[in-house]
Amino acid sequence: MPALTVVATETKSLKGAATRDQILDAAARLIHIKGYHATSLDDVLRESGVGKGNFYYYFKSKEDLGHAILDRATRGLVERSLGPAFADLEANPLEQIRFFLNRVLETQRQHNCVGGCVMGNLASELSDVHEGFRKRLAGIFDIWRSHLADAVSRAQARGQIRMDTDASRLAQFLVAGLEGAILLSKVSKDITVMERCVEELIQHLTLYRT
Repeated sequence: MPALTVVATETKSLKGAATRDQILDAAARLIHIKGYHATSLDDVLRESGVGKGNFYYYFKSKEDLGHAILDRATRGLVERSLGPAFADLEANPLEQIRFFLNRVLETQRQHNCVGGCVMGNLASELSDVHEGFRKRLAGIFDIWRSHLADAVSRAQARGQIRMDTDASRLAQFLVAGLEGAILLSKVSKDITVMERCVEELIQHLTLYRT
């Protein structure tokens, strides 16, 4: 293939990826604040500045767009949050859990308690009305739970947490507590609600210490 053809093809691919990301960025912003059902395709087109023809080139439907947003949210959760928090298997796992909880708290502080958790918002809105989205969202929360459960298991192996502790159940409690804290801080628009809940979750871990 001639060099100019290769360059043209690569340029076209980069532009295509940028257009797709532009649509995803706009849709994610709108859905995070307004919700999935309240966000129309026209809203997404207007926010992104992309024409309808271009939209349908990259996404078959609004539902297809929704799945793409969940795909990206999952990657973001692992790459920017769970991954950095728990990647070092030699680190103190209890400190990693504390770091993760405080990192989520800091994110909500930076957002001034606006928007909440995009996965939690979508779970509340869609779990009873769209089985496909419900399963995808349940899978995302399970990834979250499994990272925390692995950290608890490593703490048990180090003799920091009692061996009779059910790591998966404790991790599920932490996920549920953190999601509830995010929701309450969103409703109250008061970051101290989140701060207190995170403090209590960290204190709860001491109940399982050896």
